[in-house]
Formats: sequence, C-alpha cells, structure tokens
Amino acid sequence: MSDRVFDERIIYGLAAAPGVALGRAVVRKPDRLHIPRYRIAAQHVEDEQRRLNAAIARARRRIVRIRAKTTNRAKLIPEVGAEELGYLFDAYVHILKDSRLVRGALARVANERINAEEAVRVEVALISEAFKRMDDAYLSARVEDIREIGNRLIAFLLKTEDVKPVTMLPKGSILIAEELTPADAAQLNPDTVVGLAAQIGSPQGHTAIMARALGLPAVLGAGSLLSEVENGDQVAIDGDRGQIIVHPSHTSLRAVRRRIELLKAERKQLRRLAKRPALTRDGIEISLRANVELPFEMDSVAEAGADGVGLLRTEFLFLNQPSIPDEDEQASALISVVRRARGRPVTIRTLDLGGDKSSGDLVTRLGDSAASALGLRGVRLSIAYPELLEVQFRAILRAFAYGPVQILLPMVMSVQEIRTARDLLARAARHLHRRNEHIPHPLPPLGSMIELPGAALTADALAQVSDFFAIGSNDLTMYTLAIDRSDEHVAHLYNPLHPAVLRLIQFASAAAVRARIPISICGEVAGDPRFTPLLVGLGFRELSMTASSIPAVKRRILGIDMSSAVQRANLIMRETDPCRIQALLDDVNEAA
Repeated sequence: MSDRVFDERIIYGLAAAPGVALGRAVVRKPDRLHIPRYRIAAQHVEDEQRRLNAAIARARRRIVRIRAKTTNRAKLIPEVGAEELGYLFDAYVHILKDSRLVRGALARVANERINAEEAVRVEVALISEAFKRMDDAYLSARVEDIREIGNRLIAFLLKTEDVKPVTMLPKGSILIAEELTPADAAQLNPDTVVGLAAQIGSPQGHTAIMARALGLPAVLGAGSLLSEVENGDQVAIDGDRGQIIVHPSHTSLRAVRRRIELLKAERKQLRRLAKRPALTRDGIEISLRANVELPFEMDSVAEAGADGVGLLRTEFLFLNQPSIPDEDEQASALISVVRRARGRPVTIRTLDLGGDKSSGDLVTRLGDSAASALGLRGVRLSIAYPELLEVQFRAILRAFAYGPVQILLPMVMSVQEIRTARDLLARAARHLHRRNEHIPHPLPPLGSMIELPGAALTADALAQVSDFFAIGSNDLTMYTLAIDRSDEHVAHLYNPLHPAVLRLIQFASAAAVRARIPISICGEVAGDPRFTPLLVGLGFRELSMTASSIPAVKRRILGIDMSSAVQRANLIMRETDPCRIQALLDDVNEAA
C-alpha cells in the first residue's frame, strides 16, 4: 500500500447513535442487481402477476424466518425486547400483504404490461419520493422499510440470493456498508461489533433506532463511505459528531481512546442518577419525561429513570399498514405502552399525519396537502375525518383503564378545534359505556400542543379550554423563522434561541401559569443540557425528551440554583441579539 492510504481522512455523515468506537473495518459491498425492463404480452399478464405473487409469498416466509431468529437472539440482549423486535418485522409482513406497494406493482403489470421486477422498482421509487416529501423526519425515514422490501422482491424475482444478514464478525469490528437494514442491525452482536456506518440512512430510521438500542455508535448518510474505506482499515466512529475517521493519526487515536474512557465513566456515573429525583440545589423538583416513537423504547424509558412518557407519537400505528388499524389494534398497542409505564403518566398525542380512509394511502391520497407542512395534518386532519379521531379516542380510553393517560392534540390553532375534539372524546366515552367498557372517571386531561406561532399568541384563549399545554419547540422554531432544516441552504439559520421563538415560548408559559394549567416543553431544546437553566428559569417544571437524554439533563438540574436561573432567564429575555443570548447561556453552563 502507498503512504497515502494511511493518511488520516475524516468522512462526515449524520449522527445516528451516540458514542465513540475504535476498531477494524468490515466492508460490506452491495450486490448491484441489473433490473430488466420489458413488455408483457396481454395473454401473459396473469402469468406475470402470479410470478410476482409467488415472490411476495417467498419474501413473506423469509421475513417470518428472520423474525424468529432475531427475536431468539434478542433474548440475549437485555436492551431490546423480543416482542419489540418482532414488531419491526411485523411491519415488513404488513407491507407484503396488501399495501400500496403490492397493489401498485400488480396493477402496473396489468395496466402498463411491464415485467414484475420493473413494476416493483417503479412503485418503490414513487412511494419513496412521496414519503421523502413529507415534512416529517420520522415519516421520511420509513422509506428504508419500503426499499428493503422492494429489494427483497426484486432479488426473488431475479432468482438471485438476497444478501444474508451479517451475523458473525470478528471481535472489534466496525461494519461499513452502503445501507444496513433493520434486519441486519437487529442481528448484530455488540460483543463483536463496536460500531457501524452506512452511506444511506437517517437518525430517525429503524436502523438507527436499533443501533441506539444496542448501544452501538453509528453514523449514517455518509455519502463517500465505500470509496474511502477498505477491509481491515483502522476506523473510529464518532456517533455524537457524525464523523468516521479512517486511519486516525497518533494524536487522533489518543483523543478517541480518551473519549471512549470518559464516555464509559460518564455512562457509569449517569446510570447512578436513574433513581434520584431531579431536584435543583434549592429543592425544586423538575419532572423529566420521555418522548417515545415506538413501543420497544419503553425499556430505555424505565432504565433512564423517566417520570413517565411526555409524548407518545401514535404514527407508528398507521404506517406501512394496508388499512387503517381498527380500535382493537390501536388499543392493544397503547395498552402495552401504558402497562409498561408502571403507573407513571403517559401523554398520548393523536395522529399527526395526512391522509384519509386507507392508511396505505395516508401519505398519498391528499397529494400536496398531505406533503405540506402547512396542509391537512394534526388536529385539522382529525376534525376533517372525525371517524379517525373517535376510533383513536376509544383506543386511548381503553388504555386509560390500565394507567394514567393524558391526550395531546397536535397542530392546535383555535379554541373551536379543542371544543370539537372534546365533544368527540365525550362521544367516544359514551360509545364505550354502551359496550360496558370500564373507563375511569373523570376522562383523561385533553391538552393542546403549542407549535404554531398563532397558538402561542392566542395561548390565553386556548388555556381556557385546555387541561394542559405542551410546547413543541422544533416546529415552533421552524414555523416562526420559516426555516426548513432539511434545506441545506437555510438549515444554519434554524435557531431556537432566536428572541422571537423565546418570546413565544415565554408568552405561552405565562398564559398557562395565569390559567393554572400544567405546561411542558418537548423537542431538542428540552433534551439539551445547555438549555436546561433557561427553561427552568422560564418556569418549566416538566421537560420531555428522548430517554437517552434524561440522565445528562438530570445531572444539569442537580447543579442549578433556581433563583439564579430565574435571574439569568430574565436577563436573556431582555436581549434581542441571538448571539448575545447564546453568550449569556454559555456563561451559565461554563460556570457550572
């Protein structure tokens, strides 16, 4: 090898799972499938559809086998429950039953008279494009599920062996790939694999979720990865900064090893805080709750010592489904989450996804309205299709019998929206009473998510008809500043410390205090310890964040003096310069 090979190189990607790892690269090269396109004679259309259906059945059987192997493997991994891993593969099975992918490919064979492989390829491309247009990182990340199933179908149709999941790698391996599916990630052994990186993927995808659950540092979306790394290269993965360091220099090696040791010590220290209450130095208790996207995250919620679930996103119930899940399906999933909360409160957000009568078409039938951040989404969708909301309310009320629950309405803009939702909640309760279903009395609190500037500015009125507020800081920042963080040209302008954003947060908080209703804040600012003194100083007593962020935020709270935090928050709120605001906050954190 030439000297150039050993020069240190840094490849940048997306920070998908936290932590730092050092090891040897195991490069998994993709198998490039040549997908033919050809016309089918009219008399052979049914034969081609049968060939596609046979591939679908074969792919379904393969997924079921992988599911069984993976859930058995999960019994050896305390961080991930077998039931929850099974849920990920159940989503794949649903896609292979009667989803838009299956229906669309079969219809394309008949209508366009093209071969099955090309029909699948075209359908996957169209669905992927529709999902990517969604202004929601979680929904956009579901593209990897569709693509994974499409690739399996094409491989079976071409009678080529699909790439087998990596199950055995040398100790100290860092897996390098173009793309890693959740099936791959779920079967990795943390005793041998210390980190992973891929050219494709997002922090919100199932692969990233699996990496975080397994405690494996991960960087995804690293575009030039395969051209920069070879088998056996020494590689450092920095899952906090989104970096892959190839052939790290002696200086970098020392720094990486030092960070690994520090992170080990820090994790050990933070684990000891799990059962300790989050009290400021002068005895003010702050409730720290977890944001949950998928049921299997409940294990990490308990381990982090969360006071409950501050935001349960219910979109997972509706994605990759051939039809809208019925009341029993929704209730079963929600009951599982509430039970696993072990008596701690669970705030369930109603559906925040565009669509209408078939969830296979939820993100496509409304076209531009579903794809738009300003379209028919959140409580607007629920009111436009009240049968969706009433079924979801009945499922939530059934879960309410198993533990404390709150209901959160997303994208609230007006008093009338809350009143309409409350009427539907009462109707759902009457329906259950007629069925002799047990529902605790009174009904669960019904709250408003403050994520629109209009909602923040009319918070006094909304507080009169809401039982609680939850501020969605991410969307509030986006809508206030008109910044799309996925647009590389303006993403650097996204700043939750902009005085306009802070004043809207303060306005909503003050309205909640005047109405004597609880208020919480979720989003990135709630889970970042740098912002904790400001939020506490502004009067927030409940913060909701990803479970992994709770220990670090709790440690920061333990060092806060409330009177000093209030004084610094008041000083910050008098500022108009975001840079000055940042400096004032940095001063507090550096002093701590």
